[in-house]
Parts: sequence; C-alpha cells; structure tokens
Amino acid sequence: MAKRILVPLRQIEPADSFLSAVGDLARGAGATVRLLHVARMPDNLVNDEGRVVAYADQEMSRIDAEARDWLETIAVAFDGTPVESAVRFGEPVEEILAEAHAFGAELIALPVGRRPRFLVVGGVSEQVYRRAEIPVALFGAGRHEAGTH
Repeated sequence: MAKRILVPLRQIEPADSFLSAVGDLARGAGATVRLLHVARMPDNLVNDEGRVVAYADQEMSRIDAEARDWLETIAVAFDGTPVESAVRFGEPVEEILAEAHAFGAELIALPVGRRPRFLVVGGVSEQVYRRAEIPVALFGAGRHEAGTH
C-alpha cells in the first residue's frame, strides 16, 4: 500500500468526493499526502510606461505564498492524515514528475472532472499517466459535483 501519495491540484476547488477518496486511501494506508500546485513561471510585471512594478522573483514569492495558503485550506479535508504542501514553477507534467521523484511518491492521485477534458490526448493527466514510473490513480467527480471542475 502506498505510504507517500502525491496530489497535484490546479488552483480551483477540488471535488469533495476526490478529497474524501484520497483521504480514506491515505488514512487506510497510514500514508502521508503531499499536495502540489504547479504555477507557470512568472515574468516581470511592468506598467503602461514600461517600468518594472514587480520583478519575477517577487512575483514568484507572491504566487508561492498564495498557493500555499490555498493548499492549507485543502489540507483541512485530510483530517487525521499527515499532509505536506509544495509549490513548483514550470511545465505541469515535468514538475509533477519531478516532485513525485523528490517526495519519493508511491502513488500520484489526480482529480478528473465529469467531462474527461483533463484526459485529452496530450493533456496533463494523460501525460503524467503515461510517463510516471509509479502508479497513477485518476478520480472522477460524482454526478452532483460535475460543475466543480
């Protein structure tokens, strides 16, 4: 049974059924969950006159802090399960796979909406599923949650 579960999330509210299923799996296995958000690499922010308002590293710090705050709100759903969070910058597939390796993940759990747009050929889930060297579990939303993705 997986003792280290990586859960990559986009910065939208995941379905309750997904959080419940992963939480139950983690509690049953005595696993640690690592929530991951991958953000795109920011550029310098410039105003209309071309002056730098915020440098890329400042923007990275802001995005990192916002993402970690958001991940902490998600971690509450894993009551009784050890939860860690991580934020990475770059291409989602590459960063998910890199984090899985760095964390020593034994399972990657991905939420998939009711409409399988996230499983589009070449999409993030499809690429992670094909390229990961560890098992990947895809969790679909229930009918009542179809609008949450």
